[in-house]
Amino acid sequence: MENISSHKHFIFTGFEELGALRPVLFIPFFLMFIVALVANSLLVYVVFSHRSLHQPMSILIAGMACVELCLPVFFVPNMLLSFLFDWKGISLIGCLIQMHFIHFFGAFQSTFLVWMSLDRYFAICTPLYYHELMALQRFLKFIIPLAVRNMLLITLFVSLAGKLSFCTNIINHCFCEHMALVELACGSTTINNLAGLMALFFIPVLDFLFIAASYIAIFSSVLKSSSSGPKALHTCVTHAIVITLSLAVVLIAFLSYRIRNGLPTAVRVFFSTMYLLFPSCFNPIIYGIRTTEIRQHMLKTLTHWTGFVQTLSF
Repeated sequence: MENISSHKHFIFTGFEELGALRPVLFIPFFLMFIVALVANSLLVYVVFSHRSLHQPMSILIAGMACVELCLPVFFVPNMLLSFLFDWKGISLIGCLIQMHFIHFFGAFQSTFLVWMSLDRYFAICTPLYYHELMALQRFLKFIIPLAVRNMLLITLFVSLAGKLSFCTNIINHCFCEHMALVELACGSTTINNLAGLMALFFIPVLDFLFIAASYIAIFSSVLKSSSSGPKALHTCVTHAIVITLSLAVVLIAFLSYRIRNGLPTAVRVFFSTMYLLFPSCFNPIIYGIRTTEIRQHMLKTLTHWTGFVQTLSF
């Protein structure tokens, strides 16, 4: 009988179906990684270096940019090295650590959208009490429970995954995603599947339900107040775009992982990867374009940096 407890080292085989074309994937993923790093770093710098942007919504946008700056760092460099040098190995401990950070920061992508929707709800539905409700001491009652929820649920299913015995060490992915590791286990994984589904429901699904409810209340309030309607709707459009894109990518990734018979493995791995990388690339660009104050300061910063580089070149 095979010693199933001996698998403490795993091999990634994501995109191996592409054969000799696999190293070409380095180019698009490297470009997306650079865009994610530069765009989010610029957004964080602009918000925190300009006092006029030290408003609740701008700070929340900068906080989300910090999350989306950290998230790719935990899996993209390793994936790029795998494309170029065929480095595919990872230990069980390394896999669990990577999994924890990926899912932990990934969970905060939807959680920050919840906090942003709360900001818009307070600003539009209770404008007279906005500054009082968004004061840090009061807003912490919305921050702390969701942060603790994310930490507990992610730690739960990662810990359960670490206790499994594995029949094989071939992970058909480019990084340690929860279900990609669990499916390698011997015996029943019912508890792991339930823990994963519980985290799925109580984090992204519950977050998006809360966001939907808050936006229904916002649009109802806007329809009753024609004077502030256009301006209020404009402030919500950016967040609606981000929420829609995020939800679409999450649903595609979720379905692609569970509808396997009709999808090539490379397509499933691609969608599962884009679920994490796509928001990190495009959310800061959307906020930078759609938010007037941030866009103006970003353009000034880029102009200043360009002038400084040109001065050095001479």
